[in-house]
Order: sequence, then structure tokens, then C-alpha cells
Amino acid sequence: MPDVLPPGPPPGPRDPGDAWAYGPDGTKAWGLFGAAGLLVDDGAGRVLLQHRVEWSHHGGTWGIPGGARHQHEDAVTGALRESAEEAGVPDGGVDLRHTAVLDLGFWTYTTVVGRAARPFEPVIADRESLALSWVPVAEVDDLPLHPGFGASWPALRAVIDVTPHVVVDAANVVGSVPDGWWKDRAGAATRLLDGVTALAASGLPAAALGLGFDRWWPRWSVVLEGAARDADASDDRPDTVAVVRADGSGDDAVVETAAAAVAAGAAPVVVVTADRGLRARVSALGDQVVVHGPSWLREQR
Repeated sequence: MPDVLPPGPPPGPRDPGDAWAYGPDGTKAWGLFGAAGLLVDDGAGRVLLQHRVEWSHHGGTWGIPGGARHQHEDAVTGALRESAEEAGVPDGGVDLRHTAVLDLGFWTYTTVVGRAARPFEPVIADRESLALSWVPVAEVDDLPLHPGFGASWPALRAVIDVTPHVVVDAANVVGSVPDGWWKDRAGAATRLLDGVTALAASGLPAAALGLGFDRWWPRWSVVLEGAARDADASDDRPDTVAVVRADGSGDDAVVETAAAAVAAGAAPVVVVTADRGLRARVSALGDQVVVHGPSWLREQR
């Protein structure tokens, strides 16, 4: 979204990022370190949009809350901060889904896409909004949209319900590395859970999931069997990481977990295992199931 005019003077000290970035041809865009915005849906077919004040660039149009990133601030943090400042989006109120990056070479705009973790009503918290509204997805195109958001909206809309899900066959993954795991199966499974929890926070490159855009935050299920069921699944693990403790066959639990993800509409459903028989069983669940070996998971960490 180049040539976006800055907002009026903030009430406090300005961040160094609140300045113009200039391209080699003289093009300028607001946000010395780039800019970011949040597109959040409520899980019921509505997205949160901002009606921009008239004095802003493309004033009177509708877009998403966002603005210049602060110095040393990553795009996700910037988008969540801006949406809190402009629309009252609550802390911890958004489950990340994916990011889309517009890269002009000298400047980037990152659209952070998420889903409301719990219902909330937006609040006009600064001078940059005429209105904030949950707009049905089918009605977004009827609004006068900010040109930048309007250009990106068709592609964003096409994947608004896409939810990747990764199912990890913990026994197979742990057993693929001869690091002494057999001496402490629960401890080895705990270390695997810690690694998955870190990936749940950082997300995965889109290419790893065979999806478009930049980065995705899938749901995770880690299936534990036998002595590994005693692994530590502490309460501080995010809701996006489910620990499945198999009462019987771990393979059966992997198939059941993948089948439930398929039934819930997840796509793709990535199953991580090198077991040949298990790979055949989960592949039979549908075309949306993709199977990778343990090395795929290690490459993401």
C-alpha cells in the first residue's frame, strides 16, 4: 500500500518507524521499517474492517487496522499492536492463521490473517477510524475498499477458511534419531512436544505445507503411545497443540486423529511418519492428506 499518508501527530514520543520510506524512483510509503495490518475473522463468516477517516490517504474507504512497524518489531507483533491501538483487539484475542507480504524491495506491507480466539467488539481507540465493523465476507466487495486492501482481498478471501493440520506420529519421529531415546521415552516425547510447541508459535513456511502466501500457523496433534504417554504436556502449551495419548495402538490413534481433521475440513492434513503401513492408511483418507517423513519435521525446527 504505497504512498499511505501518516496519521496525525501521536500523543506521545514518535517511534523511529513513524517516517517515510523512499524507493529508488522516489516512491514513498509510510513506515520506515515497513507496515503491517490485521485481517481477523470471527469464525462466523465476518471480518473486522476499519472505515478510514477522511483526512487519511484514501479517506472514506474501508480496510484493515494497521500501520507502521516500530524499530526492531516483527510484522506479527506490529499488526497486533496496531489493531489493539486502533480497534481495541484484545491481547491474546487472535489465533494466527497466515501472513501475506507485499514486497516493494525498499518497503514491505504484511497482512497478518487470524481468527478471533473469543468474541469481542471492536472499539474506536484513536482518531484514525470513522467506524469499525464486523462485515460479512459476502458483503466486503460492496464497500468502497482501500485500493491496497481491495487488490489483495480476492486472494485472501479464497483461503479464509483454509486450516492446515499437522498430525505427528511421535513414536516414529522420536525413533528416527538414535540419540538414546529408548532410555527415557517420556523425556524424548517431552522434547518433541517442546519442539512442536516452538513451531506452533513461529509458524511454518508456506512452501512446507504446499500453500501460498508467506507463513502459516497450522493446528498440531502429537500422538503418544506406550511409555511416551507420560510425557509432560504442561498447561502452558497453546490450544493449537493437542496431545493425543493413545490407549492402544498408536497407529490407530494417528489414523483416527487424521480422519477427524479431514472431517472437520482441515486442509492440508499433514501426517508425519515413515511407517509404510501407516502412510498407506492415512493416504486413503483423501487427497487433502499429505504424508512426510520425520526429516520434514526436523527441517522446520
